[in-house]
Amino acid sequence: MDKYKEKRFDIYDYEKIDTEVLEVIKYEYPGKDTIVEYYTEEFSSVCPWTGLPDNAKLTIKYIPCEKLVELKSLKYYLTSYRNIGILQEHVVNKMLNDLTELLSPKYMEIIGDFQARGGLSTRVVAKYDRIETCK
Repeated sequence: MDKYKEKRFDIYDYEKIDTEVLEVIKYEYPGKDTIVEYYTEEFSSVCPWTGLPDNAKLTIKYIPCEKLVELKSLKYYLTSYRNIGILQEHVVNKMLNDLTELLSPKYMEIIGDFQARGGLSTRVVAKYDRIETCK
């Protein structure tokens, strides 16, 4: 008998990702190509099949047009991924979609450097380039 066959952890769907907590702050220097970069080495989500943790160093880099993300709200947003069953490749793309919708930046790049599991590390990079100029 395989004692791990029925072993599961609580895994939540994407609906539990708290996008409503995100807030913006007015950017006072529109037109400047200032690069804003946030990073954490404590990001965590879970494998959608096993419920085992996927830990990563996460980097969010962007050039704002008119809005910045408020940092406390970003921390709560990132923490809401803790029990979300999501593939590593999908994490960075979901974040990119959520944050570009919120901020409408000139440019954004999100990098997830996921820790090795089974001897294999994963690095996922998702990018957004605004086609029209900032208003």
